[in-house]
Amino acid sequence: MRKKLLLIQPVVKAYRGRADIGFPTEPMALEIIAGLTPQDWEIQIIDERLEALNLDDPAEADLVGLTAYTSTAPRAYEISGTYKKRGIPVVMGGVHASMLTQEALNYVDTVVTGEAEGIWFRVIADFEAKEMQRLYHGGTPDLKEMPTPRRDVLPSHYQYHISALQTGRGCPHNCEFCAVTSFNGYRRRKFPVEQALDAFEAIPHRIVGFLDDNLIGHSKKDVEYAKTLFRGIIERGIKKTWVSPSSFNIAQKELLTLAAKSGCKLITIGIEAEDPDALKVMNKTLNLKMVANAKYEDLFALMHQYGIAVDGGFIYGLDTDTPEKLQRRTDYMINSNLDIGRISPLTPLPGTRLFKRMKKEGRLIHTNFPDDWELYDLQKVVFKPALMKAEALSEIVEESKKAIYSEEIIEKKFQRTLNATDSFTAHMVKSFNLGYRMHFQIT
Repeated sequence: MRKKLLLIQPVVKAYRGRADIGFPTEPMALEIIAGLTPQDWEIQIIDERLEALNLDDPAEADLVGLTAYTSTAPRAYEISGTYKKRGIPVVMGGVHASMLTQEALNYVDTVVTGEAEGIWFRVIADFEAKEMQRLYHGGTPDLKEMPTPRRDVLPSHYQYHISALQTGRGCPHNCEFCAVTSFNGYRRRKFPVEQALDAFEAIPHRIVGFLDDNLIGHSKKDVEYAKTLFRGIIERGIKKTWVSPSSFNIAQKELLTLAAKSGCKLITIGIEAEDPDALKVMNKTLNLKMVANAKYEDLFALMHQYGIAVDGGFIYGLDTDTPEKLQRRTDYMINSNLDIGRISPLTPLPGTRLFKRMKKEGRLIHTNFPDDWELYDLQKVVFKPALMKAEALSEIVEESKKAIYSEEIIEKKFQRTLNATDSFTAHMVKSFNLGYRMHFQIT
């Protein structure tokens, strides 16, 4: 008799059952786990971002696998409790369980830390032998082989969403607020480029989102890898549109030429702030270096020349921030030639140097863990800012969202992007901005 593996992507309560949570990419971590599981297993994926999970009548399973961010960890623990009461083993992985392993072990049967590719076969073998361990360490292995994600087990909801792909993991920029280096390491580890190209070509969707921590990386080898990848897409004649996170070091003419020819239409960049003093506080050295020789607006304009839009992430609540500085940041996001602007209040997440520092300084407001982890969703203020009240920061964040995602500004940015790039890029920008407007329930 076939055994059944149920893989679940939890979501925070505020978004459960909503149809306006934006444009989620496929749950690639769960697809990879499905691809690593023996073929004689039945597999079901439930993604609470797109479908309901009824814990009063839960789906049947022999083994349950959960992945969670910090904000979705309480929901993951709730789901685990339901299945454990039924005597069904639950295994949990992902960044939160890797950073707070002992906490997770209080709620699930087994935790897999780090990347699962090198250890999942053992988890399954031990389960089948009824010898499953409490803890498995996946670590950050060399990526000699690209895992094959199983998209065939995805619900039909995803046929209109962005497909996901990774070419590598890890980021050399050790930002204080980011957990990537703790989870995926400092060094950018890359999958073999031909395998990455095969996987890219095999994706049935027209739009692909690279989920690399940093697609371009930092070293000369990283940049050459990116160029080889882009040339491979061009030479194979693959006609897809792609979007990806990157650093500002993509703003080089040869890289942009190859990226554009290979289908790039949008790059997401952690800009964080337009203020050099704030960048120094964050140790955002690459951004400081780039803007020392050119303004952000010049870099945006350069990318526009190649039909590529910029989705810029900004952080509110840095230790140098005052209400006046944040108003200037909002004005900058509205009035500059940035195509998409995203606001996140500074959020100290487990596994980051920021979390350790703020905990030591007694600046965390919500500490009833694990329940309060749900508030650490990159949208709520969960700490005491240095130069203003937490309530004031929350109000500024919400008012800034209303301004940035107003219908007037979305239309203004659409026209600006249309004039600077092409129609497809401009319509993609408008779709994303409207998606954020719906997500944040701006009225």
